[in-house]
Amino acid sequence: MNVLHLISSEGFYGAENVVASLAMTLRQMDHSVHVGVFVNEHCPRNNTIEEMRKLSLDVHPIQCEGRLDHRALCSIRGLLRDTKTQLLHTHVYKADIYGYLAAVGLSLPLISTCHLWTRHSRLVRIYESLDSLVLRGFDKIVAVSDPIAQQLRQTGIPVGKVVTIDNGIDLSRFSASHLPQRAADASGPLVVGTVGRLVSQKGMDYFLGAARQILDQKLNVLFKIVGDGPDRAGLERLASRLGIADRVIFTGGRDDMPLIYPSFDIFVLASVDEGLPMVVLEAMASGLPVVTTTVGALPKVVDSGVTGLLVPPRDATALANAILSLLESAYVRQQMGILGKVAVQEYSSWRMTLKYLSVYEGLLTAAGARDTDRAEVNA
Repeated sequence: MNVLHLISSEGFYGAENVVASLAMTLRQMDHSVHVGVFVNEHCPRNNTIEEMRKLSLDVHPIQCEGRLDHRALCSIRGLLRDTKTQLLHTHVYKADIYGYLAAVGLSLPLISTCHLWTRHSRLVRIYESLDSLVLRGFDKIVAVSDPIAQQLRQTGIPVGKVVTIDNGIDLSRFSASHLPQRAADASGPLVVGTVGRLVSQKGMDYFLGAARQILDQKLNVLFKIVGDGPDRAGLERLASRLGIADRVIFTGGRDDMPLIYPSFDIFVLASVDEGLPMVVLEAMASGLPVVTTTVGALPKVVDSGVTGLLVPPRDATALANAILSLLESAYVRQQMGILGKVAVQEYSSWRMTLKYLSVYEGLLTAAGARDTDRAEVNA
């Protein structure tokens, strides 16, 4: 099977991680996989191509300037031809729109994965509305959570075109016994960490608000924010205004996450909206108890009171109380981490890829049947 993934990216985050995991596992299954990544001058610090090449993936930059770049369409169409693509798999609205237009007339099966419609600005809402119309022309749309699947159906996409497939990770990267573990230093601070792109969707302001409340009660705690994004300067100012700048470390983006998680005692995700975030799976695979919000697929992934704690979104006090309850008990943290490592086995990249492969094979079979019917009609 020869598959081309097409993704519009602003950095190597959740959706990009899914594409990389899927592409690598498909390759291990002896399928041919190519990845097309949009690049433009408005996002000069985008590291997606670099990170995917580190994984030895066959990556093709697609230069795209402006709202509708005819040269980008030609590049995608040429890539489909040169790679002898049998199936086009797109990710994020820009890739959906360009991929659909580039594939017109090619009788190529089309599949898209909807990771999340963020609707974080008026322009993005317009593009995502256009995306919902374009997706009706696709053969199959994968949602990474049941709430996203329901949202897709509510836009008018036929029910039979929508399927939910959970995200998956390479569990071995985060659970290997050789990874260094956090030293048990009773005198050192406990570390509460979060990971994500620094945008409003991730609720980092609520994380900082919770940190302020925790430090009012328990001083020997350090907070780490791993990631980068357009809101970083504002979040650093917020930490200063809250008087906790000396207890919050902004690490910036990191490409060594399997080594970062073991430095945490608790993992927190304060998102106000999500699909199925890879970072929670990675944290659980690393043996961490998690505190996260009840958005997207997180209530399905995290068994509250067993593998972590769930709190309402946009509630810094509830977040702080949940974190404090875990800070008070090393035993509870340890037990939740152990049970989380067991539970997350359901979210391996191998299982995810087998589910996608089943969809791919169904689409290719249907496409072959259509080609046979056309040949018989024209005979």
